[in-house]
Amino acid sequence: MKRRTLLATAALGLIALGGTAEAQMEKVKACFVYVGPIGDGGWTFQHHEGLKQVQAEFGDKVETAYQESVPEGADAERVLTQMALSGCNIIFTTSFGYMDATNAVAAKFPDVKFEHATGFKRDHPNVSTYNARFYEGRAVQGTIAGRMTKTNKIGYIASFPIPEVVMGINSYFIHAKKVNPNVELSVVWAYTWFDPAKEADAAKALIDQGVDVIASHTDSTAPLAEAAKTNGAVIGFGQASDMAEYKPSPRVSSIIDNWGPYYVKRVGALLDGTYEQADAWEGIAGGEVLIGEITDAIPAEVKAEAEALRDAIAAGTYHPYTGPLKKQDGSDWLAEGQTAPDGDLLGMNFYVEGITGDIPK
Repeated sequence: MKRRTLLATAALGLIALGGTAEAQMEKVKACFVYVGPIGDGGWTFQHHEGLKQVQAEFGDKVETAYQESVPEGADAERVLTQMALSGCNIIFTTSFGYMDATNAVAAKFPDVKFEHATGFKRDHPNVSTYNARFYEGRAVQGTIAGRMTKTNKIGYIASFPIPEVVMGINSYFIHAKKVNPNVELSVVWAYTWFDPAKEADAAKALIDQGVDVIASHTDSTAPLAEAAKTNGAVIGFGQASDMAEYKPSPRVSSIIDNWGPYYVKRVGALLDGTYEQADAWEGIAGGEVLIGEITDAIPAEVKAEAEALRDAIAAGTYHPYTGPLKKQDGSDWLAEGQTAPDGDLLGMNFYVEGITGDIPK
């Protein structure tokens, strides 16, 4: 099932939507629905860390509950209904495939707040959406990949052909190509968010092709485990969480999804009576995308270059999608100095020039 993406239509709502604030609450029951196990080491693990931050921030003022490994579809609607009936005041649904179920259940429980991660539908005033600009982190990883590859072959393990993933692939390649014009990118589609066996097979396939730097857009540590078997010949990155157990190599840096501050903000707004419907899409500047430590396995000059890029993105002086850029078919996309509108990114369904292969339909 498709999980983490936004469509171009969401570009109309990337600001707080406003509305009437809620009355203050003395105590909030905050509930979370997870698509994977909390021990996945990646996506769900990091959302659960956010739940823990809510507990630490508010203590006795908050009660939390969660259910892990909830399939996207009818099961999600059943779980959400049970949570609403159990007294949850706010429910965070942390996977794209929960979008329709979230809105369906929200219609039945107008006094419960629903927060949907990475979706775009807000069919009811009690539904909000939130996401993170992961493509900004891919720019930093691409810079490291382009500098560090010895074979000029870098790889990307992709989950599903949705805009979020395509955004990441393009950003990774653009920035690798900027520092290494000879770099070539191979993409393997795993068609899963969390399946360690499939993820390991994807990493093996890339390594067999001569790839020596691997980024992944799936949830387990399996790609890093495969890289670790190469005795230093292949490096990679933590995905969604730091995956620090693979430091200093093969994990040489990471993209960390920092959901905790958002969860604290939204639960806090219920407590203090300032809660309003919203649509959030933050990145490095907003603190929802963190770049994990770049280890000493990376030369100091490469580390400095990657950190400078991170800091420029955070400062707003650089946008990872800045022209001139062409699409894969050679047609013009962004002119010199032009930056991509959010709508283009949120509906991205094309590769940039230089990437071979097709995006699956």
